[in-house]
Amino acid sequence: MKLTVVGCSGSFPSAESACSSYLIEADGFRLLLDMGNGALGELQRHCGLYDLDAIFLSHLHADHCIDMCAYFVARYYRHDGGRCDPIPVYGPEGTEQRLTTAYADTPSASSMSEVFDFHTVKPGSFEIGPFSVHTEKVSHPVEAYGIRVEHGGRSLTYSGDTGVCDTLDELARDTDLFLCEAAFTHGKESIPDLHLNGREAGETATRAGARRLVLTHIPPWTDPQANLVDAREVFGGPVELATPRTTYEI
Repeated sequence: MKLTVVGCSGSFPSAESACSSYLIEADGFRLLLDMGNGALGELQRHCGLYDLDAIFLSHLHADHCIDMCAYFVARYYRHDGGRCDPIPVYGPEGTEQRLTTAYADTPSASSMSEVFDFHTVKPGSFEIGPFSVHTEKVSHPVEAYGIRVEHGGRSLTYSGDTGVCDTLDELARDTDLFLCEAAFTHGKESIPDLHLNGREAGETATRAGARRLVLTHIPPWTDPQANLVDAREVFGGPVELATPRTTYEI
């Protein structure tokens, strides 16, 4: 598998990065995890607008899904080649309604489903193209999911947005690359069931036995280097910060 960081800023885009969005490729299939603020523009550095094969939305906060409204425009109103066939979109219950409401002026109440083939995510295992995926509900104020993606005997786990929870530990068990949010700062914010800090991300990776940790979803007001230091204090494996346009071979 190849992972490309499209965007990794949390809460709102930074001067250097769009919000959460991660491209996974294998066997010519392209799966996008999340499409937050600014992600659609950055995505076009890595693949064509119409080259995605499926999209997974971890939850329905704007910094993880709002550019789906812009992507609707690109797919619905395309003139050259005609309107796009529906692309599979996996998201929490109510994804279609949320995106339709956010767009606010779709031609009809069902226009989104003319270009997006919506699938409701629940905890469990299923296939997306060549990938075997497993999803689990994580701890966040809205319905939110972490996802484990496996292919060719290798695995990637993406936390989505979450506080500390047992389901994330299990989802990341022995994973090759753990892409984990670290939005908070240890000793500064302490709000249960919302976000992790760098230390908690490192502790989660340690409990899970993850082989590599990549910290992501760090907002512009959080010091990423402090989170990196905190994670390295409690996790013995390789730790680094997600940065836009970085690729990983898994």
